Amino acid sequence: MQKKSIIKLSKLAVPFTSRGRFKKEKKTTLRNDFQRDRDRIIHSTAFRRLKHKTQVFVNTSGDHFRTRITHSLEVSQIARTLAKYFNLNEDLSETLSLAHDLGHTPFGHAGEESLNECMKKYGGFDHNIQTLRIVSILENRYYNFNGLNLTFETLDGLIKHNGPLINLTKLNTILGKNFFKNKIKFSNNTSLEAQIASISDDIAYNSHDLEDGLKSNLFKLNDLRKIQVLNKIISKHKTRFNKYSIDLIVRQIIRDTINEMVKDVIKTTRKNIKLNNIKSLKDVYRSKSQIVCFSDNMQKFDLQIKSFLREKMYFHKNVKVKTNYGKKIINNLFSIIKKNPKKYIDIIKYKNSNIERIICDYIAGMTDRYAINLYKKIK
Repeated sequence: MQKKSIIKLSKLAVPFTSRGRFKKEKKTTLRNDFQRDRDRIIHSTAFRRLKHKTQVFVNTSGDHFRTRITHSLEVSQIARTLAKYFNLNEDLSETLSLAHDLGHTPFGHAGEESLNECMKKYGGFDHNIQTLRIVSILENRYYNFNGLNLTFETLDGLIKHNGPLINLTKLNTILGKNFFKNKIKFSNNTSLEAQIASISDDIAYNSHDLEDGLKSNLFKLNDLRKIQVLNKIISKHKTRFNKYSIDLIVRQIIRDTINEMVKDVIKTTRKNIKLNNIKSLKDVYRSKSQIVCFSDNMQKFDLQIKSFLREKMYFHKNVKVKTNYGKKIINNLFSIIKKNPKKYIDIIKYKNSNIERIICDYIAGMTDRYAINLYKKIK
């Protein structure tokens, strides 16, 4: 028998005992169901590869910029803080945070765009759906099943990463119709734990992309003063500018930025729970809007940061040179491998009759440096 946790969860939380997995497994007294999910993610090949996958800067750009793995770890820490505050299932929020980027291609969003274009005639590519392919099909670590056999609650949170799914066309095309055998209610809202993981993703990449952008000299601290909330935070530190290094000051400003966003989420979520009369987990699933979110003012701040980063960082000419090179690599690898896939891929391992999807899986799983080295070798 599994020992009951001494932690008393909120009535809004997903219980520590899952409603199940596709393949039944024996319980363990050492870990609850979601701790097991988390550990399966951490021990997966796809998770280890995230250390050499681009967040913004191509992995060869420097040792101190974020990669997908450091970003995922940072998301998980913010998510655990929020989940703990609301007395929710921290383990589920952590699991979803660590798993949410498993499906990313090399070279960040530019790589995803390129691979989606390559797969245009064959169902397209989506990194969120690719995450589901990885955890349900591609990871091969167990005798009795393919994938990681994650709990239904974890799968639900990964599927509804950005909220309920209305259009299932791409999901059905890439995974197959009724892949989840009616175990997932796509139109229902997702758990508060999943909503927390999603907003923690926003908080992490907004704040840390600002830090990486400053560190790389793509923009200066004064440029951030155009954004009201950041101007207020920077002004708090003005007396320390002559006493401490700019690097240390930037780190403090980023910490304050994360803190402001986290406090806003807590305040707004508490208000939404009361306003929407959310008293049970069923109420969470039935709610028509996201419960965990920013206030209107913080949402405006969130959009301002995203707009600033797009202009000053993501579309900066120095960044685009690298990401365009990444796009070129993915396009060429797809074309070359398609001519003779068996030369590069162990086809049987992928257990899929669609050769284009197998090539897509293979390229999506590459790290930046593996893709670069393979391209240089075969071009």
